[in-house]
Amino acid sequence: MTSGTDAREEGAVAVQLPLKVARRRIERVGLAYFAQRRQFLAPGGVERSDSDEKLEGVGEEVDVSYLKSLDPKEWKDQDHYAILGLGKLRYEASEDDIRRAYRRMVLLHHPDKRKAKGEEVIQDDDYFTCITKAYEILGTSKTRRSFDSVDPEFDDSLPSQNEIDGDYFGVFNKFFTLNGRWSERPHVPAFGQVDAKREEVERFYNFWYDFKSWREFSYLDEEDKEKGQDRDERRWIEKENRAARIKRKKEEMSRIRALVDLAYNNDKRIQRFKQEEKDRKAAAKRAKMDAAQAQKAEADRAIREAALAKEKAEKAEQKRIEQIRIEREQQKKLLKKERKTLRDKVKDCKYYAKNDKDQLKHMEGTEKICETFNLAELQALNKAMETKGRESFVAALHTAEQKIAAELEEINQTQAKKVASAAVTPKGVKEVKKGELWSNENVQLLIKAVNLFPAGTAQRWDVIATFINQHSPGNTVLVNARDVLNKAKALQNTDHSKSSLKTQANDAAFASFEKSKKEVQTCNDITLGDETPAQASKENVKQNGVDHKVNNQPAKQNGNAAAPAAASPAAAAPPAPATNGTSGGSGGGGGAASKTWTKEEQALLEQAIKTYPTTTPDRWDRIASCIPNRSKKDCLRRVKELVELVNSKKEAQAAVK
Repeated sequence: MTSGTDAREEGAVAVQLPLKVARRRIERVGLAYFAQRRQFLAPGGVERSDSDEKLEGVGEEVDVSYLKSLDPKEWKDQDHYAILGLGKLRYEASEDDIRRAYRRMVLLHHPDKRKAKGEEVIQDDDYFTCITKAYEILGTSKTRRSFDSVDPEFDDSLPSQNEIDGDYFGVFNKFFTLNGRWSERPHVPAFGQVDAKREEVERFYNFWYDFKSWREFSYLDEEDKEKGQDRDERRWIEKENRAARIKRKKEEMSRIRALVDLAYNNDKRIQRFKQEEKDRKAAAKRAKMDAAQAQKAEADRAIREAALAKEKAEKAEQKRIEQIRIEREQQKKLLKKERKTLRDKVKDCKYYAKNDKDQLKHMEGTEKICETFNLAELQALNKAMETKGRESFVAALHTAEQKIAAELEEINQTQAKKVASAAVTPKGVKEVKKGELWSNENVQLLIKAVNLFPAGTAQRWDVIATFINQHSPGNTVLVNARDVLNKAKALQNTDHSKSSLKTQANDAAFASFEKSKKEVQTCNDITLGDETPAQASKENVKQNGVDHKVNNQPAKQNGNAAAPAAASPAAAAPPAPATNGTSGGSGGGGGAASKTWTKEEQALLEQAIKTYPTTTPDRWDRIASCIPNRSKKDCLRRVKELVELVNSKKEAQAAVK
């Protein structure tokens, strides 16, 4: 101090330097230790710890009168948080908060401390028992959860409609925040505000509609199973308690669901989202309808264009067919004119004959030339006959005979090849010898059925047998599929040149020809007058559909199992009345059978039928004009035959089924 005074006296300045202070723990010993012990002893003689100073600020002061009003026997109806001074923190209080609050209450309300102050304490009915019970319940996580589930301060009610209308978002933010404490899953989504996104709103409602609550109601059990006298009683108590818990749990989940439904039904955001979705669907529907209408319009336009193109094509096709018909008519007229010119020239020149024999021969030769020569050849012949006369006629006659001979030779060779190939008898084939079963009528029906039902028909031989049994006149013995197959193979391997059917068919055809020849000859004598007998005979032959070629060549085969039989003269015989629609075996039926319809003629007939509908005037005349060498009668007969064949085929197949 003296030095300091001297320094001031001498005008020196004192400077205080800041020193770093470190806190250290000092262990007291001796008298200092006993002094500290006396300082920290409580008034009642209870020793205080180092942390007791911190307990002064934990929780809140609890009114002593409230504590004295508590009945230890009614501990289930008491607010344990309020007893410990944690009425404000409640479920948010940590375990450390509960422990310190309890220690504080012990320091303040322990019976020993109160006795030291002179307070009268009744051990069996003291309120400190409630403090101890509160700590027992809140200090254990399981029992604390049971009490928190029935927290008396929690509001289980739902908001009213007036509150919702007044502040919708504020009210439901509050209620969902309160109820979010029961969620088993962490991170409960917030309710949000009016500007929340759709994803956030949908996530919120998905969470609450699938809400998992940990809230349970074991705290409200009416009976404690540990108080049961025996095992059965304890089981009964546990069963009753479990049923009561389940009931309360269902009521709790219904309350949560009602809260979510109430919020959802009044949520303006949901209404806005629904309206947006409705507008989006309506727009998509309109776009779809517009696209469908555009597609339909495009399809209609395509259909109209296709119809116009089809109509145009049909008109062009009709025009082409009409042009072909006109050309054919012109060709026919020119051909008829040239033939008439040839006949007139030959007739004027007495057929260039030196005697009656030559005259008859040249008359027949004239018809041969007319039948075999085409238009160009006839024109050339008529022109040549103007200068050369007999020489040109004789050369033309020789050419016609060569053409006929070549055609016959070709047909004979083809027929010989087919007969030779059919002459090989397969092994294991036995001919059925039943004279009364296979009459001429049945053989004809077999040939017709084989051609009618070609290879590939389902159950072909059964169908053919049924067809024969249905159409066989006066047949008492029915044929089966095996008989039909054996007979067809036998006919295929038979020499038809020695068949009696050939003789019968030739006789019938010749009788029909003679009859028609006489009738036509009578008419020609009246109408033609100056025509020669040869010309009249030729016209008769034409009218009856019998060509001079038919007498020298067999009919074409149909390419089936009984083809050799069909190629025989028996196949050229007049068919049954049910087939061609004529009465008896007239020459007209024989002419139709002898002149088979080719594929080209059949195609022309079908096209002509399509081209000229039933409303067309003179329909069959026009159809016949489209088919060369076919008359109206031939076309009608062909159509009728096809219809009857189809009907017969359907009847036979139906009978087999």
